[in-house]
Amino acid sequence: MAGKFDKQADFYANGRPTYPTEWYSMLAALTPHHSLAWDVGTGNGQAAIGIAEHYEQVVGTDVSEAQLKLAMPHPRIRYLHTPLSITDDELVALIGGENSVDLITVATAVHWFELPKFYSLVTRLLRKPGGVIAVWAYKAVVVSPIFDPIMKRFYDTTLPYWDPTIKSVLDDYKTLPFPFESVGIGCEGKPQQLDIPQEVSFEKFLNMLRSWSPVNTAKDQGVDLLSESVVKELESAWGGPKLIRSITYKGFMLAGKVKL
Repeated sequence: MAGKFDKQADFYANGRPTYPTEWYSMLAALTPHHSLAWDVGTGNGQAAIGIAEHYEQVVGTDVSEAQLKLAMPHPRIRYLHTPLSITDDELVALIGGENSVDLITVATAVHWFELPKFYSLVTRLLRKPGGVIAVWAYKAVVVSPIFDPIMKRFYDTTLPYWDPTIKSVLDDYKTLPFPFESVGIGCEGKPQQLDIPQEVSFEKFLNMLRSWSPVNTAKDQGVDLLSESVVKELESAWGGPKLIRSITYKGFMLAGKVKL
């Protein structure tokens, strides 16, 4: 996924939803130690900030330098650029060494990863026993009975432009390989469904759509999925550009520990 979100890094930072604080409390309660957490594919640090409330040190890594330039600073977070050229041994040493990490999180990114390689790193880095890995994402959004059918129509126009390698996010991670022992929050083939309530303006919601990879893939191919007419239709159904709406993103999560 190197550079996948570089061009839309600003839209990503200004449009993507934050995750409920209760999620981080829930995950922190699963790990007996709270010394070190690793947030992988951290982007602008949306999840790392929440994790830092529960762990003494958080390492947030990303292959995108453009995203990391927009990362939110925090005294307990160390942001690191990890280019694809970095070796597994170098990365393990950079994070903290084998058997050192209490919590590994991947927020709306694991579907881009080379999973066998990543899961091998997870197995090396997680503290055993006690370490937990949690991955999550979201897809659908519930706004209103008027808006939702129009949003569905827009979503359908994006389908030809989704990267086929990330099919698992389109089916709510039901087909995502996850070879870890369940800790009570989903298991392989059965992710736990979780809501992400947000208060957002239309502009923020539009920035979220602008950050979507299929929207930018289509643009690179000369197709503007968010044309002026489409934006006007979405804005009208929303209730106008100034209206702040209570909406719900439909999230899904898998959490587990290394099988001993």
